[in-house]
Amino acid sequence: MIKQLAFASLIFLFSTSLFGQATLHVFDSDNGKGIDVQCNGISAVASLPQGLWPIATQWQNRGPAGFRWASADSVEQINGYTLLHGQLSFPSGILKLRDAYRMEGRRVRCTRRWEWTGTDTLTEITLSIQYQSPELNKSVVMPGILYHGNPAGERSGRTPVYRGTVGELAVFEEHRFPMPYVSREFNQQDQLFMAAIHSLPSPVPFGNKPDQWWSLGVINDTENTNFVLASGPCAFNNERSVIKAFQGGGMMEEYDHAWMSMPPGTTVEKTFYIEVEPIGNPGSGFQRATETSLSIFEPWDLNGMSSFDEIMQKKIAFSLTRYRENKQSAGFWKYPDRDFFVLGWCGQAMAPGYAYQVLAERFDIPDYQNKVQKSLDFLSSSGFYESGFYTWYNRSENNWHMHGSPEWLSQGQAMLNMANAIRQGKIKGMKTKRWEEFMKKAANFHAARILQAEWEPESTNEGFFIAPLCLAYVMYENNDYLAAARKAADYYAQLYLEMNEVYWGGTLDASCEDKEGAFAALQGFIELYETTQEQKYLDWAKHAGDVCLTYTVVWDIPLPPGRLTDHNFKTRGWTAVSVQNMHIDVYGVFIAPYIYRLGSALNNKMYQKTAKLMFASCGQLIDPYGSQGEQPYQTNYIQTNWRDKPVHERRGNYLETWTVFWITAHFLNAGAMFMELGAM
Repeated sequence: MIKQLAFASLIFLFSTSLFGQATLHVFDSDNGKGIDVQCNGISAVASLPQGLWPIATQWQNRGPAGFRWASADSVEQINGYTLLHGQLSFPSGILKLRDAYRMEGRRVRCTRRWEWTGTDTLTEITLSIQYQSPELNKSVVMPGILYHGNPAGERSGRTPVYRGTVGELAVFEEHRFPMPYVSREFNQQDQLFMAAIHSLPSPVPFGNKPDQWWSLGVINDTENTNFVLASGPCAFNNERSVIKAFQGGGMMEEYDHAWMSMPPGTTVEKTFYIEVEPIGNPGSGFQRATETSLSIFEPWDLNGMSSFDEIMQKKIAFSLTRYRENKQSAGFWKYPDRDFFVLGWCGQAMAPGYAYQVLAERFDIPDYQNKVQKSLDFLSSSGFYESGFYTWYNRSENNWHMHGSPEWLSQGQAMLNMANAIRQGKIKGMKTKRWEEFMKKAANFHAARILQAEWEPESTNEGFFIAPLCLAYVMYENNDYLAAARKAADYYAQLYLEMNEVYWGGTLDASCEDKEGAFAALQGFIELYETTQEQKYLDWAKHAGDVCLTYTVVWDIPLPPGRLTDHNFKTRGWTAVSVQNMHIDVYGVFIAPYIYRLGSALNNKMYQKTAKLMFASCGQLIDPYGSQGEQPYQTNYIQTNWRDKPVHERRGNYLETWTVFWITAHFLNAGAMFMELGAM
């Protein structure tokens, strides 16, 4: 039992034998009746000793204050529910309280009800739901926000951080969560458990702030970690009443006075789920919560979204507007108005060389063979230097050059584009000699570099070499390629599977945990599994894939008036960028085929349906030209000149002026991959 909880009598018990005998108990204590969720006889999640229902009646010193607590005074069993009833007395009336619990498979569902029957309006009220779980540690996951403390983000100083210390608070707006849950891991009696609370997100009625929402997170006491849902207050990094609003070091913005009122006759209800299970390995607890979130929201309805063919036709048409050719060069512009071909990440100039060959089987792409041949012949001419090959070409100056750091992730992605183009080119009868010369040279260079004893990558960005090295091994049977891929995979697995470090560094503009870092690992692990059929790589792929999925929005976030509402925009299927850049973008469209492959390998239909959702949903916001912007703002965060606007005027807006080629190229890549998989 969690310390400080004393049971006088055990009243009701529910159980499920599916996983670990999770059981829901209602108990008597000195303060009245409360609830406790146990697993294998261990108390994992329980109401606090002070009572079941905490109500803050004041707002002082930048946060809720004047807490009053109530415990249940009666229990009722009806229609599969356990109802706990209680009340709090105020000078002008009674606040009636009720919890309705029931077991749903492995999880406990509860709807909490507050009913104000008094004659005056209650002001400066904070309603909250709090449950304690054992221990203080940093093994907390809040999707899109916090991953086991955000160790990389802590080093950069640009993200929320969580250390699992006494009195620490980490509480965020629900609309910031792609998957609205908080999970954590803890040890009790030599057993490792995960516990999670899932929320059905909602705005706060009678909130003091415009567009005020419920908040979700953890608040630590001296020895326990307390899950919390609250009617507005936010906090992180030892600051109360703040939100992460901006990209860089000055990321915080004040979010004070987030209390609510309760006029006479007000009834508020909040639904949430409690989940507890034993787990086998540290760092894996969030995986169960992630699958549970998918099963709660079932986000897979594609009605009203564009079809695969409609999306691809628009994206192919737009890609053709970026094609440029002269006597010296041929390729696809990164920018609409700047004379650069860029390999990998933001430019993706090689991507159509693969994608066009597959897509042309179904779609009309004018003169696609010449465009593929000329662009890849030219792009294969990139020169090599001490850190690999150049990824930037300036057409105006007719030269290849390095752009800042070596951009390992861009080189890895370019190699994968080329490997896939060669694979298709041999089937289609293309002239692949120059492409293969480039591919072998790049594979030789990076395999040799990775196999050096001193190789130690800074982040997960070099995970993007694993997949192309696997394909190069299959094509050329060079054992060094597979050895290098294995070495890189082993390195990342050892570093990340227990989440002591967390997949990070897959973006060029954020030094923190991000979905692209997790994607680099997923892509590499699944390719290694399909190359070798070794089970460990599939297990690792599932871990990395589940991290990717935590960034995937599983619910349609209601948005205030703005550009996104103008389009009847649906957020489910889009992906948050990172724990630093908290807008959503279409990068998930490129992750989608790998989630589908993972689902196929695991025979997991939820993953396959989620992959199709990710692709279809990202087809929203395509304009008549086939273009899209990069940054829809679904939460209280911006990267634009709207910084001086009130926070409630930013959410729901959309930045469409940054139209680098990756936004289109990833649709082409993903569409081609889905066609090869026979999924679209």
